[in-house]
Amino acid sequence: MFLDKGDGGSKAVAEERRVEAGGGVGVQRAAKRGYRNPSSFMSSKPKAGINHKEFGVTSEGVNVFLDVALREVLKIDPTKESFTVKLTGGTDGDVAGNEINILYREYGDNVKIVGLGDHTAALEDPNGLNREELLRLFRAALPLDQYDPSKLGATGELHKADTDEGARMRNTMHNRVKADAFIPAGGRPNTVDINNWKQFLDEEGKPTSGLIVEGANLFITAEARQKLFEEAGVTVVKDSSANKAGVICSSYEICAAMLLSEQEFLDNKEEIVADVLKKLRYFARVEAELLFREFNNYPGALPHFSALISDTINVATDAIREELVKLPEEEIDLLLDLVKTHLPAKMADMAFDRLRTNVPEQYLIAAIASSLASKIVYAEGVNFVKSQPPENLSALALKYLEAEKEIASLEKALDGAKGLKGDVKEEVLDLLKRGGVRSKLNVF
Repeated sequence: MFLDKGDGGSKAVAEERRVEAGGGVGVQRAAKRGYRNPSSFMSSKPKAGINHKEFGVTSEGVNVFLDVALREVLKIDPTKESFTVKLTGGTDGDVAGNEINILYREYGDNVKIVGLGDHTAALEDPNGLNREELLRLFRAALPLDQYDPSKLGATGELHKADTDEGARMRNTMHNRVKADAFIPAGGRPNTVDINNWKQFLDEEGKPTSGLIVEGANLFITAEARQKLFEEAGVTVVKDSSANKAGVICSSYEICAAMLLSEQEFLDNKEEIVADVLKKLRYFARVEAELLFREFNNYPGALPHFSALISDTINVATDAIREELVKLPEEEIDLLLDLVKTHLPAKMADMAFDRLRTNVPEQYLIAAIASSLASKIVYAEGVNFVKSQPPENLSALALKYLEAEKEIASLEKALDGAKGLKGDVKEEVLDLLKRGGVRSKLNVF
């Protein structure tokens, strides 16, 4: 996160965690010290911010990765078919609680939550835990030991962690309970490591879940991920991909603090938050789809491709930024539509014309470079960028934008053309969308 002082200086700070309703000491101190955008000092603020737990921003992204992974790995359409999930983290937790709520919101009775574990208890039921009772705990921000035992089914069990046996059952739930997918959304770092990863396998040596989507950071070590993939065939969606929606949301909060007054934000908060959530789901989906395209086309474990995508975007961003700083202001202005497209719709409508006056030049250039790099990598894949010498990337990126506009004009003309049957027209339009820009650039 960055702050711009009146003299043009800046400070980099991190997101403030566990903000109370009356919080904001960091913002107050930033204002006292004369920073031009004191509200940008802290994200996830209770009022003039987007509280990450209240709006479930991290979980929105996690669930998109789960959705894509279910379809790609397990060949399950979660909107039409039944599937089972186990999670670490409780109903009162940020990521786990919101993920439970989103699972039921998106999939209804198709999803069965068969195992949960938090600091207080473990809940298990191979036939699925009671939906309404879990949602009651979520809405009241209550932990798992407050689950009403009368709501347990015939095969359900509640193990409270205040006894040795209960603690043992809680500590082993993630290994024992069988489910289609496992979402670590809470728990200690390095819970699954190189020494104990085999405990995730059943008595026949098969994994208790064939898919893991990491909602929590560092629950599984890198070595354990690799072993689970190589020796047990488990597909692991790495934390740095699956839960990055929270980081993206924080960046949007900083944008809002720079572009809008606090009152403007509060007056339009509901619409702004809705737009931010749409953006978070969109970015999660384009990354998840690219992740599995790379995974399906090239050898390697999924975490390798998470790192590769991130590294490729960073390399492209740096190369583009180095050239953008050399451009005159009027040429930079021609690229500001990239920032407008990146912003949530309501924020762009309200404040796009303030970019030049409210946002420091170096941040605008960074935003343009990052937006353009991400656009190209997500659309064309890693090898499209990796095959280019770094010194050529900036020029190629600018040509890409021009080619994209030309292809869009062709698509529009073709869409209105007569004489092509519907199916043929759709196929040609699809080919243009998927390969038109590359063909125009003659880069493959």
